[in-house]
Amino acid sequence: MSRDHYASFSFTDDPAFGVDTFFLERSLSSQGFAAIAGVDEAGRGPLAGPVVAGCVVLPDLNDYSRFKDSKQLTSDRREELFAELHDCRAHIGVGICSPREIEEKNILQASLLAMKRAVYDCLPDGLPDFLLVDGTFSVPIALTQQTLIKGESKSASVAAASIIAKVTRDHIMTLAHEDFPRYNFIKNQGYPTKEHRAALAEFGPCVLHRRTFKCVREFFTVSEEQASIANQKTLWPG
Repeated sequence: MSRDHYASFSFTDDPAFGVDTFFLERSLSSQGFAAIAGVDEAGRGPLAGPVVAGCVVLPDLNDYSRFKDSKQLTSDRREELFAELHDCRAHIGVGICSPREIEEKNILQASLLAMKRAVYDCLPDGLPDFLLVDGTFSVPIALTQQTLIKGESKSASVAAASIIAKVTRDHIMTLAHEDFPRYNFIKNQGYPTKEHRAALAEFGPCVLHRRTFKCVREFFTVSEEQASIANQKTLWPG
């Protein structure tokens, strides 16, 4: 199958779909795809920090069920699985878009660009054969792929990518806390908590804040174009 083909496969009629979280990967492998990658991102909603994407090609393992949606795992468990993924011969790629890129492109396009960067970062020699992508938007890259709503619960590879993205971003925000302790990024990771919004009201935004996002853009004089970009973040479904 051509690499520039955007596929749309239907696996939902099989009773194993949604129960066996490696069913999609196994089915695609039987069709001749050798390197099947899961792709996901973290950091769409925060007021500060980058959006980070993960891309993971899992190795042959005995148990994929331990890789779950990162939002359903404790911080300690995410860290354990993050380390395990790096130790188990998984191919891992990470893509990042900065706050300035988010402002320029809007959060949807920045998230997709971070995913594209993660795909390019995943394999040492070439690209995956097939992408399983969380959400409803394809990665802007000429690879065969399938989008999956709530993909972390349907594909172990996507769940693994969600863990890579979430933990990597948390590490970035932990380092950011050292430079900007007044916002308590180590606790809120840049999300609009009551405490974070209070710090913004008292101290104003720092360089890591997304200037086109509500609760931050009020501190700046933004153009109509920037305001339009800020409003487009609602195009990315939850």
